[in-house]
Amino acid sequence: MIFTSLSEMPHKTGSSWHICLVHYHEIGLKGKNRSVFERKLKENIVSSLGAIPHAQVTRISGRLLVTLDSWEETLVAAQIICRIPGVVRVSCGVRTIQELEVIYEESLWLLDKAEPFTTFKVKARRANTNYPIGSMELNTLIGAWLSERLVDKQVKMDAPDAVLHVELIEGSAFVYAHTFKGIGGLPVGTAGRVVSLLSAGLDSPVAAWRMMKRGATICALHFSGMPETSDASVHLVREIIDVLKPYGGIESLYVVAFGSYQREIAALVPSELRVIFYRRLMFAVANRLAEQVNAKALVTGESLGQVASQTLDNIRAVDCVANYPVLRPLIGTDKQEIIDQAIAIKTFDISSQKQEDCCTLFMPRHPETHAKLKVVERIAQDIPTDVWLDEIFESLEPAMTFSY
Repeated sequence: MIFTSLSEMPHKTGSSWHICLVHYHEIGLKGKNRSVFERKLKENIVSSLGAIPHAQVTRISGRLLVTLDSWEETLVAAQIICRIPGVVRVSCGVRTIQELEVIYEESLWLLDKAEPFTTFKVKARRANTNYPIGSMELNTLIGAWLSERLVDKQVKMDAPDAVLHVELIEGSAFVYAHTFKGIGGLPVGTAGRVVSLLSAGLDSPVAAWRMMKRGATICALHFSGMPETSDASVHLVREIIDVLKPYGGIESLYVVAFGSYQREIAALVPSELRVIFYRRLMFAVANRLAEQVNAKALVTGESLGQVASQTLDNIRAVDCVANYPVLRPLIGTDKQEIIDQAIAIKTFDISSQKQEDCCTLFMPRHPETHAKLKVVERIAQDIPTDVWLDEIFESLEPAMTFSY
């Protein structure tokens, strides 16, 4: 029978299941630790799919398999899984029995879901020689069967509009024609916890996202200009966290009302060094918070030379306060690269909103670009940092917490 419309072909569900095949790459290179990374990725996927009833996640042949109740659920699940660090791509299709007639029918049904297309090819693979038909012959058989029924489509081996994948693995046939790109990286929770200094600007949300992509769990620390400014920046940071939350790496948010301390610093140090001392106090707060939450590093959104505080001399003058490694995932990127990534992760519109925050409070007209460490350290002796830290931590509690 020739089908003029692929949708005329009913989907046989008796021997088939809707599935997402979750592909990863970097995890597969982990050797003896591979199972640890796979297990964590599975946990993250299970947590992220909590709103989809009956979704089941298992491991199969170097990938993770998600079984779902319907095609619609499969597409929803794929969009969620694509945002989970560690996932390279997600393929939506069906798992069925290894009978050619059933594979034919499922192939036709799935190509309907790939419309519109005018050219296609079949890419079949058997995992072992137990199945009597080889990969090349499978390509030929399935392609010929489909061509007889798809009278308005053409087989094209080089860059076709649609690619139908058929994989024979562990006694089942996995058929799919829809593949969505993931973000790659490593599963969140495999690299430890970090304290990430998070503003409402463009840079630090991208830096936090990059650390989540490398497997880190984020304890976010925001410095508000309150009480010298409104709490507008806090609201924007909350919105940013809501955007980043589906990636699964935000654990908590702490907010420090920093404006009063900036005012005191402005009265105690030369105006050109204010920013240096603002950041030194921020790092001192991050140090103590990292100790409390058992973090292993601090994270900032600095890019070398982007602003006055981000020269090598000024970075050195601030870094000497840190008791933990300071990670700067954006240090070698330019502003346009950061903007492009902020757009991609959907924080750009939030970060572009104008708001008062500590970054613009009591700013000097001519900030120092090459601070001398000896001068900074001498002035620091008269700064009551420990007193301020005790005041800050008397009432510092997480403003937001998340569990996955």
